[in-house]
Amino acid sequence: MEASFSRRKLIEPTRLRALMQRSDLRGALQLGSHFGAILISGTALWALWGTWWAVPVFMIQGVLLNFLYAAQHELSHETVFKTKWPNILFGRLIGFIVIFPRDFDKIQHWAHHQHTQNWEKDGELAREPYTLTSYLLWFLGISYWITRVQRIVRFCRGVVIEPYVRPEEHAIVIREGRLMAAGYALIAVVSVLTGSWAAVILWLAPMLLMKPVHQLQNTIEHLGLSHENDILKNTRSTRTNALMRWLCWQMPYHTAHHTFPAVPFWRLKDLDAEIKSSGAQPHAMGWIEFQIEVIRKLAAKDESQYPYDEVWIVPRAGGGTARVENA
Repeated sequence: MEASFSRRKLIEPTRLRALMQRSDLRGALQLGSHFGAILISGTALWALWGTWWAVPVFMIQGVLLNFLYAAQHELSHETVFKTKWPNILFGRLIGFIVIFPRDFDKIQHWAHHQHTQNWEKDGELAREPYTLTSYLLWFLGISYWITRVQRIVRFCRGVVIEPYVRPEEHAIVIREGRLMAAGYALIAVVSVLTGSWAAVILWLAPMLLMKPVHQLQNTIEHLGLSHENDILKNTRSTRTNALMRWLCWQMPYHTAHHTFPAVPFWRLKDLDAEIKSSGAQPHAMGWIEFQIEVIRKLAAKDESQYPYDEVWIVPRAGGGTARVENA
């Protein structure tokens, strides 16, 4: 992984090796609790449907479903379980649920880690610079879901346009897209034949409509930071509470994750403490203050008009860029 700063000064090698140890038990507890929460909220939503009590439960169901991507992200890193196959199996299942193919996501996300904030190479930065309108469309989930569906349709047609997907990987993502589309078609056919709205009520509607809550985390991680090749300058952590860290699979410790992505999610709090004890100060903001600043800055001018190698979204009280000497 490319880097213009030294990771060696952030943590002792022996301590890092200890933090990199994976656990089937910890992975099962996190994944089981997340799926268990969805099962409970889904059962309650079905029982309460048609009453006003269904509204808050519908919202909870949608939030839980959207944050399954945090699980897929970790499963793509293969750090959830020590045993390899559950990472792949559950990654595919969750990719189907959140309409984000697992194999494609892994390829895209690897490009993101290799080339974080590089406009030409970062797989998750393959977009035009935001205007206020395009940002709000993405944040609300409108352009987000359109993009997800269009990609699967393209794959079904055998068309891969993403530059970070190597030619030898095209067949993999095409096959995956076609299998997922077949699965969605099967669910649609069964739903029509049985006259059931279960897939819409328990899955699609809450997931699609509650996307903005998940976008609070999705958008805060890199937007408005420098595009320099330095994790401590181009990645942001999130200030939040323990419940939301559980829901995000500890991704609010995002700078720690990017610095050492092989460290499992449940050790990121410890890794974050180690990094800070070295003297580094990762960027950090709260979800709401970040959104206020993004909207305020994009209302003034488009993202393309802000400096490429400077931070332009910081807490209103001021913020600094943590620096580490070059290797």
